[in-house]
Amino acid sequence: MTKNELESIFWSIGLPGLPQVLNGRLTKGILFIGLEIVINIQSTFNQVILLSFQGETEKAIEQTNYQWLMFYPCLYFFSMWDAYKDANEEKPPLSFLPFVFSAYFVTVGIMYSSIFSIKNVLLGPVWLPLFFLPIGLSSGLIVRKILIYKRIK
Repeated sequence: MTKNELESIFWSIGLPGLPQVLNGRLTKGILFIGLEIVINIQSTFNQVILLSFQGETEKAIEQTNYQWLMFYPCLYFFSMWDAYKDANEEKPPLSFLPFVFSAYFVTVGIMYSSIFSIKNVLLGPVWLPLFFLPIGLSSGLIVRKILIYKRIK
C-alpha cells in the first residue's frame, strides 16, 4: 500500500468525503460529507457511540435508529474505496472486494447488534459491527486472491 493510499484511507476513516475534497473532487466529496452528516444525525450515531464507550449498551441500543444506521457502512466503505482508488494510479484488479465485504459484514453486525452477545455480553451497535469488520476484510481479501488466482489460470 502506498503512502497516498494509506493517507486517503485514514482521512476517509476520519470523515467520509474528505479525501475527495482534498483531491479536488468537490462535488463527490461534498456529497459524501453531506450524506455522512444526514445519516449520522438521523441514526443518532454520535449519541450511540458516546453511550457505547461509557458502557451503556442497552441505552445505546434504545437510542439507535437502525433504519438509518444500516446505510452507514455502505457509504463509509464506498467513500473509503473511492478515496483508495483515486490515490492508486495502478488500479489493482478487484481491489474493491475487501471494501465491499467489509460493508456487508459490518451491516450484518448492525442488524444483529441488539440481540447477539458473546459470553452473555451484549456488544451493541458500535462494538459488534467493529468485531465483524476484520471478518469482512479478511473474507474480501481471500475472495480477491482466489478470483485473481483463477483468472491467471
